[in-house]
Amino acid sequence: MAAAKTTMTLRQRLRKAILFLRLVGHGLRVYKSMISRIVSAKVAALFESEPKQPIDPAEVKNIVIVGAAFAGLYSARLLSGSLPRDGRWRIVVIEPNSHFNFTWVFPRFSVVEGHEHKAFIPYKSDYFAMGPKGMVRWVGDRVTNVKKEVVVLRSGEEIPYEYLIVATGSTVADGLPSRANVETKEEAVELLQAMQERIKKASHVVVAGGGAAGVELATDAKDLYPDKSVTIVHSRQALMNRFSDGLQKGTAESMERLGVEVILGEKAISETQDGQFITLSSGRKIPCDCFVNCTGQKPASGIMANLSPQSIAPSGHIRVKPTLQIDDDSLPNIYICGDVADAHVRNPNSRIAGRQAEICADNVVLAVRGKKPKYQYAEMWGDGFIKLTLGLDRSITQFWDGTSELLFPSEETERDLMCKGTWMAMGAQPFEDTGVYCDK
Repeated sequence: MAAAKTTMTLRQRLRKAILFLRLVGHGLRVYKSMISRIVSAKVAALFESEPKQPIDPAEVKNIVIVGAAFAGLYSARLLSGSLPRDGRWRIVVIEPNSHFNFTWVFPRFSVVEGHEHKAFIPYKSDYFAMGPKGMVRWVGDRVTNVKKEVVVLRSGEEIPYEYLIVATGSTVADGLPSRANVETKEEAVELLQAMQERIKKASHVVVAGGGAAGVELATDAKDLYPDKSVTIVHSRQALMNRFSDGLQKGTAESMERLGVEVILGEKAISETQDGQFITLSSGRKIPCDCFVNCTGQKPASGIMANLSPQSIAPSGHIRVKPTLQIDDDSLPNIYICGDVADAHVRNPNSRIAGRQAEICADNVVLAVRGKKPKYQYAEMWGDGFIKLTLGLDRSITQFWDGTSELLFPSEETERDLMCKGTWMAMGAQPFEDTGVYCDK
């Protein structure tokens, strides 16, 4: 028996060692790809001819990108550095939000005061510096419908496209702490501040949903206000149930350490909250004067419902081919990436969105150059990455390949988490808000 346990331990250690080596290799490949793209863009700028005469506007073709969260914005950046620089191609980014919403910090800033403005990063033309000036056109509007050759905006304008990338992400009816559900920074900041005030004044906070948003908000609330009653209700038998056993265990231990009450195998019925109690699916009533719903995210696929209804899966995702073209042979020039794509992703995150953005952008460039799309998306072990905060000063980062896991517990020293680095990665000076997108 002891020998068997020793052998199993050795196997586990070997698997983890292999996983660590794969992690290092993955990091090197990502870095190599990034450097290669930058070098290619600089070489193109030196040797590819730019038009000496103004191009007839009628000859300029649009590559339209709907949505400028992680997937849409990154695909636009990659295209700006990869498309022919002859003036015949324009990238049109259509985004209704005034600022990039860094939603990863929304749960934290729904609780902690004084940092909420940092969650909204100004869109900057510098982000597209790999491409020639003027290649990217920014449209602050919302797409309401997609037709065969044009997208229709809320304003009524129709914008033609040669190629279309749909990166509309996901929505949630209740808004915070997952989405703001408003379009301006000012409105979103006010909503975050209102949520902070609700939690601050409450005696019994009940959080519905044991995924990342619910876990992070519940642990932050209890850590900041240890005298409050904080309860998290989850319909499954473990918090963070879609992730590895190690992360589930670390989450459960943090709940116990902080004193968060955990109720599993139940649902909180939001309609029953009356300011004092809320009723669970079993009929049990628990004290609640502040209810926070962290469930109900759905793919934002509605704009494709008229053009290709058969491509909308029962889950609401848009069905795609391995090349991330929409799974509709009549629409080979439409690509889908990010949370809205039905790409069989277990745990959607920005890393996956970025990889899908690369595939869409690279395949569009091939098509522009008269070649068949060849790059394909398949889930990789590195996609099982998550950094989960468990209170104000602790987190666990997990890499998981479905069998073995690497867990990196760490201390968090900054209340605003990774905001500074994200601002800089997007070409913005922390935390100087330059307002809405400007080409200058």
